Amino acid sequence: MNNAPRPHFVTGRAGGIPRRALLRGLGVSMALPYLEAMTGLTATGSVARAAGALLAEPAKAPLRVAFIFTPNGVHYPAWLPTGEGPNYTLSPTLEPLAPVRRHLNILTGLTLDKARANGDGPGDHARSSATFLTGCQARKTSGNDINVGISVDQFAARQVGHLTRLPSLEIGCEHTRPAGNCDSGYSCAYTSNISWADEDTPVPKMVDPAAVFERLFGDAAGASARRDRIRRRASILDYVRDDADTLGKRLGKADQRKLDEFQTSVREIERRVQIAMDQSADEPLPDRPAPAGIPRKLGDHIDLMYDMMLLAFQTDTTRIATCMLGTGGSNRSMPDIDIREGHHELSHHQNNQDMIDKIRRIDRFYAERFAAFLQRLADTPEGHGSLLDNCLILHGSGISDGNTHNHENLPILLAGRAGNTIDTGSHIALEPETPMCNLYMSILQRMGCDVATFGDATGPLPGLT
Repeated sequence: MNNAPRPHFVTGRAGGIPRRALLRGLGVSMALPYLEAMTGLTATGSVARAAGALLAEPAKAPLRVAFIFTPNGVHYPAWLPTGEGPNYTLSPTLEPLAPVRRHLNILTGLTLDKARANGDGPGDHARSSATFLTGCQARKTSGNDINVGISVDQFAARQVGHLTRLPSLEIGCEHTRPAGNCDSGYSCAYTSNISWADEDTPVPKMVDPAAVFERLFGDAAGASARRDRIRRRASILDYVRDDADTLGKRLGKADQRKLDEFQTSVREIERRVQIAMDQSADEPLPDRPAPAGIPRKLGDHIDLMYDMMLLAFQTDTTRIATCMLGTGGSNRSMPDIDIREGHHELSHHQNNQDMIDKIRRIDRFYAERFAAFLQRLADTPEGHGSLLDNCLILHGSGISDGNTHNHENLPILLAGRAGNTIDTGSHIALEPETPMCNLYMSILQRMGCDVATFGDATGPLPGLT
């Protein structure tokens, strides 16, 4: 905006751009994507001048980690690939992943033992979400005395979260009650959250894309500016235009192109958020007010939240994210794919072929959305490779087969090369009953965390090289 005051810039030595440099304007701030002009410097201010003289060695891209939860397990016979190693064959459910198969591993054999009853009776859906990232047995209660354990994302955030503006990002695609009984005597806190700051403190997720966008790019000190921007339907890019123009004039051609592509991506997400706000403004959801910016179609909502994670990682606003595509035991219908029955209801198919066919369509739908997300990450350049190369994206459920409620042989996908520390493109068949937390130990180690053990882990996961 022309009336925005000129910000004060913070310079980096040798003319390079600090990795955490921000574009600032009236009431907003925006982190930059990874540019060739960036050095190993750390800063919280704006960019004073760009490339000029670059340091000999560009900053190494950081590792980003995301954990994506799907409810109710899968129809396992249709999900399980055939064969092992790099020459496996994708299953019908996972066929949409064919274009990105070289970027991911399929892991089988992983188990969440503490999601089993272990004497506590029914409540597998609540335990599946509560245990998914904690590896701990949830205390069976529908009261305030909830207890489970710190989740892997928050364990990492305690040690490396200070390196980014947001220590972690928690998002989701379905609302639920924050308290009360949601599954056979288990609190709704267990079904609603996968991220736990400690044994009795869940970290709430954001479901409204507009709120997520504001958290990523809005300046906490500029509430009035945010209200003004929303009212005027102005772009956040209008507010940082002066900074962006100054920066762009001093970048090399490759970085100029990256900056232009990044700004185009931001504008597109803003457009989609605004469309969702317009669509939902006069459409109250059953039994509760309509959130400000949730798209009508679930697929659009998932894609938009995935793109929020991409932007958060691309700008190094955070390196740790969780996303609940549905709450534990979700009984949401999916008119996107012409399924009117509830997901949870269908998962108890009792070998009814019509119900099985619909569950397979739901499973494939989630695979399609994940494949599209991975492709966008792979198409985002960073350093000498892609953003996906510097990520670990876990996608899975705390239940294996929804009809049997078992918690072994979980359906786990792990995408990204973690900065070239993991070979991808294989079906890795692990020993039965391998603790899921062994995988989390391996992820934490790659994040640079000091971790002797986690949950019920017996050691780092073998097979990841």
